[in-house]
Amino acid sequence: MASIIKDTIVRAAPHVVWDALRDVGALHTRLAPGFVTDTKLEPGARVVTFANGIVARELIVSVDDEHRRVAWSSVGGRMTHHNASAQVIAQADGTTRFVWIADLLPDELAPAIGEMMEQGLAVIAKTLGDS
Repeated sequence: MASIIKDTIVRAAPHVVWDALRDVGALHTRLAPGFVTDTKLEPGARVVTFANGIVARELIVSVDDEHRRVAWSSVGGRMTHHNASAQVIAQADGTTRFVWIADLLPDELAPAIGEMMEQGLAVIAKTLGDS
């Protein structure tokens, strides 16, 4: 099983970054506009449309305010297994470390998913760092 771990520093306070991340229905407006073009909420899930045309149905596993962590699982599509999480970690200088982890099968999809994660993190850092 492929495990992908990506992170970036966001030049914004942790509470600002967490507020955007925990708003699971607003990826396209608050967290990663342009990278995500639409998010529709369903009971216990969201349907995410990415700029590259991929549409993913993601079950929301957890929104953990104490640890500032959101976990989800993509169902359907080309992956036979997918679970992911994103976590907001306060840094001593007042910025935020944003960590995104994905575990998936088949392994062959890892390079493409890893590239998407890098693109998403760049948008997140710019969007929230400019706020």
